[in-house]
Order: sequence, then C-alpha cells, then structure tokens
Amino acid sequence: MTTSVQYNPLDAATLADPYRVYAELRSTTPIFWHDQMECWVLTRYKDCQSVLLNPEVFATDWRRAGETVAEPWLSLQTLDPPEHAPLRSLFMNALRGRDLNAIGARGEALVDSALDNLGDKAEFDLIPEVIAPLALATISDLLGIQCPELSTFSNISDTIVRSMDASLEPDDKTRAELRKQGIEARAQLSSLVESWFEADPNPGMLADVTSKRDSVAVPDHFVRNTVRVVFQSGYSSIVSGAGNAMLALLQHPESVEKLRDPELFATGFDELMRYDCSVQGTSRMATRSTTIGDTAIERGDVVLVLFGAANRDPAQFPRPDELLLDRKPNQHMAFGRGPHTCVGNLFTQVTLQALIKSVLRRSTPLRLAAEPVRRRTATMRYLDTLPVTFSAENPTEQTAR
Repeated sequence: MTTSVQYNPLDAATLADPYRVYAELRSTTPIFWHDQMECWVLTRYKDCQSVLLNPEVFATDWRRAGETVAEPWLSLQTLDPPEHAPLRSLFMNALRGRDLNAIGARGEALVDSALDNLGDKAEFDLIPEVIAPLALATISDLLGIQCPELSTFSNISDTIVRSMDASLEPDDKTRAELRKQGIEARAQLSSLVESWFEADPNPGMLADVTSKRDSVAVPDHFVRNTVRVVFQSGYSSIVSGAGNAMLALLQHPESVEKLRDPELFATGFDELMRYDCSVQGTSRMATRSTTIGDTAIERGDVVLVLFGAANRDPAQFPRPDELLLDRKPNQHMAFGRGPHTCVGNLFTQVTLQALIKSVLRRSTPLRLAAEPVRRRTATMRYLDTLPVTFSAENPTEQTAR
C-alpha cells in the first residue's frame, strides 16, 4: 500500500488555498492512502474521471460492496444504475417541466431589490444579506413550497454540511458529536419534507413528482429522501458556489467588465465554476478489486475524487491557476460527471447567473470591504462572510483619514 500522506483538509492554510496543496500532491503523490479518512485520494483529472464514469466498479451505493446503508440515506444521490434510472427520470422530468428562465428572472429581481436596499450602507455582508436569501427563495420556488424561515433552515443546512467532514476531525468525541448533530439535522429536514407532502402542493417540481410518483416502481422513501437531498444540496451549492464566484470576481475586478460582454458570459461563468468549485470532492466504493493507474484498489476500498484538484490539473487545463474567462474547452467537474452529475445543475447555474447578472447591471461596482472569512468545512468550500461595499473607497481607508 502507498505510504499515507499528511494531508489535512481542515488545516487553516489549506482551507484558505487548497489548490496550492492539490498541486503539490499531484506532483508528488497523485494517488495516496489517507489513514484518518481511510480512503484513497485522487488528485489527477484523468483518474477522477475514470472513477466517475465507471459506476459498475466504483459504486455510490455502498451496499453493492457489502456495506449496510440505513434507509434515510437511500436516495437518488446514493443509488447506482440501473436502480437509480427510474428515480432520476422522475426528478429530471419534473425539473424540465419548470420554467427555469422565469425562476432566474425572479431571482434577479430579488437580488436587484436587495442591492437597492443595501446601496446606501457603507459596508454589508453579501452572504447573509443577498446570497443565502436568494438560494432559499429560488430552491423553494423550484419545488413549489412555502419558503422556510431563513435562520432556522440555514442552521439545519450548516449542521449537515459540517457533519460531512466529521471523519477529518482528529478527536473521537468531536467526530461522534458532529455525526450525531448531522443525523439530527437530517431528521429535522425530513420532518419538514413530510409536511410538504402532506400539504396541497403548489405548482412546482414537488407537485410534478407527487402526481407522477405512482408511475415509478421505486420505494416511496427513495422519493422523499431525494426531495430532502435536492432541497438541501440546492441551497448549499448555491450559497457556496455564489460566494466563491463573487469572491473570484471581486479579486479580479478586470473580469467584471469583461463579463458584461454577452459573448463572454457563458464561457466566463463556466470558468468561475472551475476556478473555485463549491463541492471539493465525493466518494465511491470499489465493488471489486481493480487498479487506478499503477495503484491496486481492493473491493470495499473507498476512493475520494477531488473535484477541486481535478479542476486545476494542468494536464487538462492550461494555466490552471489563472481565471481565463474565454477558456475553451472547459470540461470542469464543478457539477460532477457521469450518471451522478448533479440533477439540479441547470437550476443551480440559472440561480448563480441571476446573481452575477444583477451585480453586473449596477452602475457602481461592488468592491471588497474587508477580508472574507472561510468556514471550517472541506467537502463544501464555503465562505462564512463576504464583506463588500459600493463605496468608491474602502470604508476603513476613509476612517483612517
């Protein structure tokens, strides 16, 4: 077995810039065993892609490798072909039935209103003031449910996101507590989902899924669990993705002006997703003994596919650490790859584009007002704060004068 590498995704320096660490790992030990996480870690684009495109060998459904999976965890996210096909079809058809352009337009109007109200402030935090309300409003709009109270749901979501990194904590007690909190938060969200199914559905994705549920031969809890996953992952992906994209633009102010060119917007948006993706990795389990490159993988071994590392692989992306808005081709992995490509990726893109388009329309550009703060989460790359201003000068500079 390859010697374990000292790699701590929750280290402060790694949280600030994981891409520097990925580059070092890629050049020295592109495939390595991580003792604490008990998994193989992949950092090269070609290796990540080979795993994601081979669900027969690398399973999302760990039951196929002999593991026991509790019922609340079984959803579209944790099933493999062919079992997941009817469920994926049910949700994809419901998604296609939504007017995503209209949802995007309502999202833009929401951002416009929020920025209008915040325009006179010397400084404000883009995450709680604009991005989180946008994420919750649009995912609720998509499903056709009453928008939950933001502070309550954001606490549930944040707890679930933190629990994803429980295995990275060195302390046994901390790991156990994070897992316990994550289970409790998912139970709270499941109760909320149950209330949506019990209510008369409004027009939306949930109503479509409910009305066509009987035509799909899958257990009912698969459907309900998938609604929970779609809602939670939709919200968290938008909050994290929007924060990362806006920070990249604020750190590259020349890119804001370039994105005003409609012909550059599409490629520019893809490049923002590649440059600093929200989901940094995902896991698969080997259903049989195999190899990745020269590395032997045994049945039951877990393999961690690092999207963030793959998206900065110079073998796939020339000048990978530069934000190149006209980059072509750009087959990034920000939304996954293969049969488990994010089911809501089109919706997520529409929502993130709504935010960026609204910001681009402002006559006065946004500027960073202070250093942003990263959350101590690794699976989801999140900003905790993103202080911004419409002022021509940094408020702290004005105070100093």
